[in-house]
Amino acid sequence: MTDITLAELCIFACSEAFRGNGEIIATGVGPVPRLAAGLAKLTHSPELLMTDGEAYLVEQPVPIGPRGYDDRKAAGHLPFSRFFDSAVWTGRRHAMVTPTQLDRFGQINLSYLGGSHAQPKTQMLGVRGFPGNTIYHPNSFFFPAHSPRVFVPGEVDMVSGVGYNPAKRVAGGNYSGVDLRRIVTNLCVMDFGGENADGNRAIRVVSLHPGVSFDEVQAATGFPLERGEIVETPLPDAQALEIIAALDPHGIRAGVIKDNPPARRP
Repeated sequence: MTDITLAELCIFACSEAFRGNGEIIATGVGPVPRLAAGLAKLTHSPELLMTDGEAYLVEQPVPIGPRGYDDRKAAGHLPFSRFFDSAVWTGRRHAMVTPTQLDRFGQINLSYLGGSHAQPKTQMLGVRGFPGNTIYHPNSFFFPAHSPRVFVPGEVDMVSGVGYNPAKRVAGGNYSGVDLRRIVTNLCVMDFGGENADGNRAIRVVSLHPGVSFDEVQAATGFPLERGEIVETPLPDAQALEIIAALDPHGIRAGVIKDNPPARRP
């Protein structure tokens, strides 16, 4: 077990975000969240629903990377046109994504960096579906490089996804569906279980990866963090590693975190 990589530890930690979710669609965007959702379904949460990323529900998670389409075992038809009615707008989906920025309110940005809306310094994807996704169903996040450029001071450059910022709430609006859950990074696991001085939700550290200190995490974050009952992030067991390898036969996970370091620091 000494050759476990940090990416595999993060996959294992991300899979815990889907534990106890019930019969909802688990959507992982990117290699680590995608593998985490598959790992969750094949271990502790078999009731999860998954898609092939195109038009079908599947009982067996589809491996990432090049594959033969005949290998997938379709369990139902779910084209993009039906996905919103059956999952997104009803809250029956939990997505784990990797935005470019996140602030202390849980607001995310994947639209642009610097400048203004009319003339950004760096143009990215745009808000995509995140205004609706973040107000209707649970969301979690994975970041492979924890730094103040990601966890920014103040607010994100553009709010692409709803968070817990009271200044952005419209009087009479329904924000009951806003449900931000877990943040996994290359340093730690966090959640939104803390409380700011103003009574709003705060991001807190709940586990540190082996060899990482709380001070190191705080120094890499642009806003103050709360301290939960911090434990060491568990390492994946042999069964989890076997499943991860089967879901990623081409080893794509090795390129997610720079230099593919070991899970436990020397």
